[in-house]
Amino acid sequence: QVQLVESGGGLVHTGGSLRLSCAASGSISNIYSRSWYRQAPGKSRELVAIIGSGRSANYADSVKGRFTISRDNAQSTVDLQMNNLQPEDTAVYYCNIYTLLRNYWGPGTQVTVSS
Repeated sequence: QVQLVESGGGLVHTGGSLRLSCAASGSISNIYSRSWYRQAPGKSRELVAIIGSGRSANYADSVKGRFTISRDNAQSTVDLQMNNLQPEDTAVYYCNIYTLLRNYWGPGTQVTVSS
């Protein structure tokens, strides 16, 4: 069974950068979208960024201009470049790959931004 694994989380100071990566343990076909979500303590999981089969991407207003989502179609991966990180970006970040047959989730990676 194909699984997703995130990497790249950690602790950074305000204004710092991190790059999250998400890789699948096997090939995933017919991908409709790839995305990153996050969940802060006491809050609901929220969509951070999403990219479809084309090159267009959409972002949460809170991360526009700071985060960039990218993908590698050949390897079923999705990355999230995060710049100018702020304390309010502190959360567990989850990658998601959606197909018409199944919704794949990673276990999450912690991002902590210290002030």
